[in-house]
Amino acid sequence: MATSLENKSTIKDIKERFDKDVKRFSKLQTGQQNLIDAALVMELITQAAAQNNPGAKRILDIGCGAGNNTIKLLENVGSLDCDLVDLSQPMLERAVQRIGAINEGKVRTFQGDFRTVSLPEEQYDIIIAAAVLHHLREEEDWKRAFQKIYALTAPGGSVWISDFVQHDNEQVQEIMWNRFGEHLESLGGVEYREKVFSYIDKEDSPGQFLIR
Repeated sequence: MATSLENKSTIKDIKERFDKDVKRFSKLQTGQQNLIDAALVMELITQAAAQNNPGAKRILDIGCGAGNNTIKLLENVGSLDCDLVDLSQPMLERAVQRIGAINEGKVRTFQGDFRTVSLPEEQYDIIIAAAVLHHLREEEDWKRAFQKIYALTAPGGSVWISDFVQHDNEQVQEIMWNRFGEHLESLGGVEYREKVFSYIDKEDSPGQFLIR
């Protein structure tokens, strides 16, 4: 049974979970291994962002975790000024360590909910939000989040989003969900699949998924 909205994970719940998961998210290969195509998507959006904005000077990584997407982007564009937003302070600290090792630009961190963190408008040439917006809940949350992203984007800048997908076509959704379940079983068996499915049911916004 789907978890009711009032019983979904709170911001505090999400923060505590990621505070404990820094080690896994500090590896490019395993940070988002639960998603079938996570590594490919990360490669594609960072390469495409680099091609689309070759003169980029400043980026924003929303829900940066331990910095994987920013690191992959820097591999394509060289040094940049990087602003990192995440609920988890341990994640941010690890991201700064990893990014600072390969980047000569400034790195600033903002610990908190992206919707309420104060950020400069029209300053970011590239904005990345990878596997983070599914945490939004009410319709108003989605509206406010995208209004803010739009306001933060510099003229000529670009926004790159990847996240979970729910298909309107029930048959397609069943095929994709079964394939996802098979992938999870290959990582940790049936028990692990059910654990992840339970987490998704509690964590994700009901009926609100982004298409990659």
